[in-house]
Amino acid sequence: MSSVSSPRRHWLKAALLAPGAGVVLTAPVVAAELPEPASLADELIQAQAQGNPLLVIVTLRGCPFCKIATENYLIPLRREQGVPIVQINMRSGQAIQGFGGAAQTHASLSQLWGIKVAPTVLFFGRGGVEVAERLVGGYLPDFYGAYLDERVRVARLALRG
Repeated sequence: MSSVSSPRRHWLKAALLAPGAGVVLTAPVVAAELPEPASLADELIQAQAQGNPLLVIVTLRGCPFCKIATENYLIPLRREQGVPIVQINMRSGQAIQGFGGAAQTHASLSQLWGIKVAPTVLFFGRGGVEVAERLVGGYLPDFYGAYLDERVRVARLALRG
């Protein structure tokens, strides 16, 4: 199995076969990001209304594995399957409302959840309870997509049960 995701593989093939493919264009590279919510409770309500769990990726600014997980797996999952996914920065002092409604920071939530490795993806269901095993780290590119898909499947089943 290739470490390059399917959408990226198609983009690379198209870029290489395009007229003028030998020309190098200089444009700023903008990293794609997921939204950083103001309220996890509100995000969870919206996710449940769609019959989905809420996925939360805990990231760290400058983390290359976080970038790969976000851009190659989570953003496509959100775009193609409509899975609600938000991002929390494990060292940020940015304010956020937790599942219970209390004001917290990204860093305090990360600490409360016991996050020690970025990226970590959590799968939340009713009441802000985790409904699938966490996906910790991003260093298995050949299997990351399969692990992510399986956990989303398990989380959706937990919501139905």
